[in-house]
Amino acid sequence: MDALYLSRFQFAFTIMFHYLFPPLTIGMGLVLVYLEGMYLRTKEPIYESAAKFWTSLYAVTFAMGVATGIVMEFEFGTNWAVYSRFVGDVFGSALAAEGIFAFFLESGFLAVLVFGWDKVSPRFHFLATTMVALGSTFSAVWIIVANSWQQTPAGHKVVPVLKEGQPWLVNGQPMMRAETADFWTVIFSPSSLDRLAHTLIGAYIVGAFFVISISAWYLLKRKHVDFARRSLTGALILATFWSCAQLVSGHSNSRMVASRQPAKLAAFEGHFETGPAALHLIGIPDADERRVKYGIAIPGMLSFLVHDDVSKPVWGLDKIRREFWPPLVTTFMSYHLMIGVGMYLIGLTLFASFLRWRNKLFEQRWLLWVLVVSIIGPVAANEAGWVAAEVGRQPWIVHPPLVRDVAGQPVLDSAGMLQYMPNEGLLTSKAVSEAIQGEHVLASIIMFGIVYALLFFIWIYVLNDKIQKGPQPVTIVEGGAAHGWLDAASERTAHRGTMSEAKDETAG
Repeated sequence: MDALYLSRFQFAFTIMFHYLFPPLTIGMGLVLVYLEGMYLRTKEPIYESAAKFWTSLYAVTFAMGVATGIVMEFEFGTNWAVYSRFVGDVFGSALAAEGIFAFFLESGFLAVLVFGWDKVSPRFHFLATTMVALGSTFSAVWIIVANSWQQTPAGHKVVPVLKEGQPWLVNGQPMMRAETADFWTVIFSPSSLDRLAHTLIGAYIVGAFFVISISAWYLLKRKHVDFARRSLTGALILATFWSCAQLVSGHSNSRMVASRQPAKLAAFEGHFETGPAALHLIGIPDADERRVKYGIAIPGMLSFLVHDDVSKPVWGLDKIRREFWPPLVTTFMSYHLMIGVGMYLIGLTLFASFLRWRNKLFEQRWLLWVLVVSIIGPVAANEAGWVAAEVGRQPWIVHPPLVRDVAGQPVLDSAGMLQYMPNEGLLTSKAVSEAIQGEHVLASIIMFGIVYALLFFIWIYVLNDKIQKGPQPVTIVEGGAAHGWLDAASERTAHRGTMSEAKDETAG
């Protein structure tokens, strides 16, 4: 059994399962801040009821994210010891910053968010909600900073690992490690801002569609109608905005990849020959024949997107040494899945927003069913985007920078190939632990598979239970006039919600 292959499979499995949860908590955090802010501004109890309901779903998902995220830190030491030695100094600062600025912030205010509704003032609870939302975002910031350094390393120097004052030799070769030379350059590596924006927007889309899906289901079942209409309307606004913004972010991100990781962009598009490049809509790349089979493409469009000129050349795989090509089919398919789902979400949200503007959205039951199941789309797009980014970096676990001339242009070697700085990177095949054995990795994969299956079942069960119960009913003031303007607002909102649900139930 190949320890390298199994270790890669294990890490992909554990991180893809983990990645179901952080985007959801990041996106829902923004929704919770909005709902509590509206409650403070309007004093309408329905916003408080909505905030409590979504907080209960947020807490369950947050717990799943924490439980599944711990595993990967152990994998760095057990399966990827050489990699950990190489990146430890750089990653240590980023992960320490995550602990200080993100985890402590989240954990410090999470209890107030979940259990403090009747124990602290509304303003302090809003502060706690904001801090938890910021904490989850800061956590993503530092993880993306660390991962982006792997994609486009900067701000470091590579030095020998010393053992008892002497270079540490393994099989006659010195062990090397990256050492932070400029902390801020590490943080603002050439890809960090583009990748951070793309990741956070993807999370906001997941959070918005999660709210849309559940709200549409309530409307179809004619339950909690006023709550569902308000929740769906607000989430649809966010989903529409962020889906369109993701198109802009993706364009900027692709330009960065074209400049810093031309092999990855060439694999994204199945672009084999350097020159004016078409944009493939569908197809299957064939490495042996060096073409995209069954492809449908827009001529010159990739050149236009990268250079604003359909005739300008884009680096192809012919300028990359064959041993440095990424796995083409996986990279191409995952990238196009992400793009396809993204365009679908833009069209869906714009159409739904138009109907909502015309006050016809809630009459379209077929569209509500589409909105219920469309949560699968942003989740799949997030997972596919991660696969495209990480598989497209292969065979490097730390991608080396290109050699550039004084003008900043990539330099070709005597064979006409793009030159890398190999000592600045690390091949995945050389990053696995020396002592790890395949059967040990396989046993842990089976164990994690069983544990994760149980965790997923529990998560779905608890979510379904909370969704079936729905939000807490808004208190109705009976027996005379309401006491004060807050009670009056409560009475008016509750009455409107009750009458709306009664009409729908009668119609049903």
